[in-house]
Amino acid sequence: MRFVSYGDRKKVAAGMRSIYTAPTLEAAEIALKNFAKEFGTQYPAAVQVWQHAWNEFTPFLDYPAELRRVVYTTNLIENINFQLRKLTKNRGHFDSDAAAIKLLYLGLRNITSHRGGPSGTGTRGWKQALNTLTALFPDRLPLH
Repeated sequence: MRFVSYGDRKKVAAGMRSIYTAPTLEAAEIALKNFAKEFGTQYPAAVQVWQHAWNEFTPFLDYPAELRRVVYTTNLIENINFQLRKLTKNRGHFDSDAAAIKLLYLGLRNITSHRGGPSGTGTRGWKQALNTLTALFPDRLPLH
């Protein structure tokens, strides 16, 4: 979106959404061609970003939709960063690197799945995605 003017972002984002939510590789290729046809003259750099990253993007399409939905959103990552910043913001300085790492470690253990406390919104579909990850990669996630 860095190459897209503010007024066109919603329209361009809708075009991009058809690419990364495509059910198959073939459907994603068609969506990319349509995206290039619709926005290629006005925003050629946005199209080039997709074309240059295509080989890194396509393995993403091998995963089930419920897992892809959680992966392509950055809300969970932003939530973790927000909560870690909140921990370190008022500390000023740390005696050592080990003290900072210890605080962040303890903070990671206590991070909630809700932004802003119990009334906030967590990542939707996370439990379903976690079950899918466990089925796809049985030896990587502990069951306890």
